[in-house]
Order: sequence, then C-alpha cells, then structure tokens
Amino acid sequence: MITAAQLRAARVLLGIDQRRLAELSGLSVPTIQRMEASETMIRGNVDSLVKVITAFEAAGIEMIDEGAVSNSQGRGVRLKIKAGSTKNPADARSGNKASGGASVRT
Repeated sequence: MITAAQLRAARVLLGIDQRRLAELSGLSVPTIQRMEASETMIRGNVDSLVKVITAFEAAGIEMIDEGAVSNSQGRGVRLKIKAGSTKNPADARSGNKASGGASVRT
C-alpha cells in the first residue's frame, strides 16, 4: 500500500501540513498523525488509506511502489535500498535526514 515515509514525502512535495492533508482527504488530523507515526507500512482502515491516496493523486502526486517504475513525468521521491541490505535506510537514523540512501529525482 503506502509507507509512512511516502506519506510524509508526498506531503512535503506538496508543501502542505498535516492539517491541510486532513482537509483534502476528509480525515481528521489525529488520523493523519497516526498514519505518519507508523513504523513502515501504514496500518489502518482501508477507506482512510484510499482517501489519502486519492487526495494525493488529485493533487498530482504519484505513489511509486517498491520496484515499480514511474508511469508519469515530473518530480518524484524514491528511497533507495543499499545492495545486500534488507533494512530500510531510514532505520539507520544517522541524524542527517538526507543520508541513508534517500534520493530526490528532478
């Protein structure tokens, strides 16, 4: 489905806060906060997940699944996994949010 990191990244790409995402998706701010606080994949009500994804799609954000290619042109964010690693680079918590294999495509 969607990870908490994807949710936060998509929100940042749009330049919106949790309150605005809640308005766009028709969900409450605490629901958005719980989603973003998830460890990896967002767990929750499927209807809520669909509402968030639909709101992002309407705003021009494409969610890219692991291993998938982008179907559209434009900017995107993808978290790279280091070769031979089974861990999410975000788990490294090096202190530098741009490190850990994250890349931004333009």
